[in-house]
Amino acid sequence: MARILIKNANIVTDNKVFMGDVLIDNQIIERIDASISDSSATVVEAHGKYLIPGIIDDQVHFREPGLTHKADIFTESRAALAGGVTSFMEMPNVNPLTITLNLLEQKYQIAEKNSAVNFSFY
Repeated sequence: MARILIKNANIVTDNKVFMGDVLIDNQIIERIDASISDSSATVVEAHGKYLIPGIIDDQVHFREPGLTHKADIFTESRAALAGGVTSFMEMPNVNPLTITLNLLEQKYQIAEKNSAVNFSFY
């Protein structure tokens, strides 16, 4: 995976907003600083746009398995991502109910294959 350098962004943290750069390596933030140079990175010029942390949605109902005519992990995780959600925690509103370790493991396998974002299950 390539290195990405986001330049000149308004970086939003939990207690301030500041102009700076973000270096990402293999999808992991490696460095945040006022000015970063890296000739091996692909540069994305933010031009003062806001760079905010991803949102964690701690109560979703994706209805998989058993009720996929209503929603499923593939489509709903992509809708979440489009709205800035980078992680979800799904409530067990499915059929069959996720009440055994085996059923929980099956949900994790489905999400590993189909989710566009980070995931967890209640």
